Amino acid sequence: MKHFEKLRAAAALVVVSAFLAGCETVIPDVTGAPAAGFENLRAGSEEDFILNVGRRTYFASGSAEIDQTARLTLDKQAEWLNANTRWKIKLQGHADDPGSEDENVALSARRAEAVMAYLVSKGVDRNRMWSKGYGRERLVRDCEDITCKSQNRRVVSNLRDEFDAAAR
Repeated sequence: MKHFEKLRAAAALVVVSAFLAGCETVIPDVTGAPAAGFENLRAGSEEDFILNVGRRTYFASGSAEIDQTARLTLDKQAEWLNANTRWKIKLQGHADDPGSEDENVALSARRAEAVMAYLVSKGVDRNRMWSKGYGRERLVRDCEDITCKSQNRRVVSNLRDEFDAAAR
């Protein structure tokens, strides 16, 4: 058991060192092989965006307002997107709030539009982005607990190589 704990600690040290050093190398798992999903981790990649920037922006219940926490995420997204202009961005709004499905679709669309407006204000070209509100259609978790429900109140910034057919 102690040997396994040492291996796990060594792997964690490699991961942290790689991120702190800004390294573009593949992150190995405890066997030395690339960890699943990290094979393509390099600057400007989708994996880089997901792991080092974050693609989710969260909202308070019933709100489409960008709060201070959301600004921190969106500022990092804007900086990354401005440096990696080859990517298009689909902003997917989600909701799990009181109200009808139509109200939740409208709220999720407002959330996605608020994220788009913020990114545009930080220099990201609006012509690279499009949005869609999904309402409750794609829940992260279906639950009654407030901490669980809050995971559904989000906008996910998804990188794309091209526009969805319906986006144009």
